[in-house]
Amino acid sequence: MALIVRPAAPTDATLIHALIRELAEYERLLDEVRATEADVAAVLFGDAPRAFCDIVEADGTAVGFALWFYNVSTFEGRYGIYLEDLFVRPEARGLGAGKALLRRLAERCVAEGLARLEWSVLDWNAPAIGFYDSLGAGSQTEWTVRRLTGDALARLAEG
Repeated sequence: MALIVRPAAPTDATLIHALIRELAEYERLLDEVRATEADVAAVLFGDAPRAFCDIVEADGTAVGFALWFYNVSTFEGRYGIYLEDLFVRPEARGLGAGKALLRRLAERCVAEGLARLEWSVLDWNAPAIGFYDSLGAGSQTEWTVRRLTGDALARLAEG
């Protein structure tokens, strides 16, 4: 089976939106997806995109994606990559598609002199955690993710 990782193109917006919905369904969060196909197209392919996407294909068929953006480490004084979403369709798991996507991002980090590649994983997702552990990814257990959204975000913005 031939795996190819390629940058997403504007014609992939429908595919990426579908993969996002499949990921959300797997994570039991489909009811939280608000993004439309148009939103995906604007975020990834608008005038000044701040997020990027790679598609992995197996024998010419798209089987997964990685959506990422640059972040910064003030301690390192260098940029890094934050992997927002990584998803491989269930029927393609075990083919090396997830590893191929992560390898492409690791190659980018090394080529660009970036300090790190990081992401979050749901604590109940044992298969993903095992996969990440097998690659040597460490857990940042001393950090707790915090998030402002919706009304709380609006209240803070209003002062």
